[in-house]
Amino acid sequence: MSGWKAKRFWQAAVAEPCAGGFTVRLDGRAVKTPAKAPLVVPTLEMAQAIAAEWDAQTGEVRPDTMPVTRAANSAIDKIVPQRAEVVAIVVAYGGSDLLCYRATGPEPLIARQAAGWDPLLGWAADVLGAELRVTSGVIPVPQPEAAVAALRDRVAAQSEFRLAALHDLVAISGSLVLGLAVTEGRLSAQEAWALSRIDETWQIEQWGEDEDAAAMEAHKRAAFDAASRFYALCG
Repeated sequence: MSGWKAKRFWQAAVAEPCAGGFTVRLDGRAVKTPAKAPLVVPTLEMAQAIAAEWDAQTGEVRPDTMPVTRAANSAIDKIVPQRAEVVAIVVAYGGSDLLCYRATGPEPLIARQAAGWDPLLGWAADVLGAELRVTSGVIPVPQPEAAVAALRDRVAAQSEFRLAALHDLVAISGSLVLGLAVTEGRLSAQEAWALSRIDETWQIEQWGEDEDAAAMEAHKRAAFDAASRFYALCG
């Protein structure tokens, strides 16, 4: 039985209203999460995107081609029952934010980081109320309690579905500031991704691109874009 894989058995996937929001039905049967909870999402647009993913399946069902469905499942099965833990995980990135740790050389890389990251830290201070400290090298620098508290308030205010998206944006980029900049409309996903990869881009410019690393990079980029899209679908 371990080799069994789900195959398409339905003719049509339909998004429709239900108690508490919207759901997707496969030939009239409501979709459930992997934990067998009802799949109830906050917007019709999200339900329609999920229905489109189910309708796109042919033969064997491939969850890796269903990012909206997987994110919704995560929100329901993982975020809802352990919300406080997820909030803490996301906030922890603010305590060691990528944007706060700068190269010690060479000077062109230092200048590129400053040009890309300083405006975002200024935005975090002015708009989010989180003035973060910057250091050179990798030795941890403690962040002001007031700054961390301000970031915690922003994260904790997210709905479970938005928190699922924010978690992925932050975990993939390594920066809570960049994740919030996307969700707050300060940056597009494309802009945030480029800023999160300044170091990697520099290394590629100096030494060339490794094929395996490029494939991993493309996978991460797709996941980052999917998280941004999922956040937008939350309404």
